[in-house]
Amino acid sequence: MTPEAAWLFVLVFWGLPLVHVLLSPRSGGWRPPEGGRCPFGPRAGWLVMVLMLGLIGWLMFLKARYGRRGQESRPQ
Repeated sequence: MTPEAAWLFVLVFWGLPLVHVLLSPRSGGWRPPEGGRCPFGPRAGWLVMVLMLGLIGWLMFLKARYGRRGQESRPQ
C-alpha cells in the first residue's frame, strides 16, 4: 500500500466520521445532562467512540441518532 493510499484510508474511515460527529447537531451537547454522573457530554462520548472504533463507531452513531425516526408508526 502506498503512503498516499494509506492517508486516504485514514481520512475516509476516521477523519470524515469524526468531522461528521463533531459538526452534527444531533450529536448532543458538550456538557453532561443534569444529574448525570459522567463528566463528559454526549458529543464528547461519541467522538471518543468514533476515534477508538473508526467506521464501526460511526455506524453506531448513525444507528443511534438516525435510526429512531418512525418508531412510533411501526406496528407492535
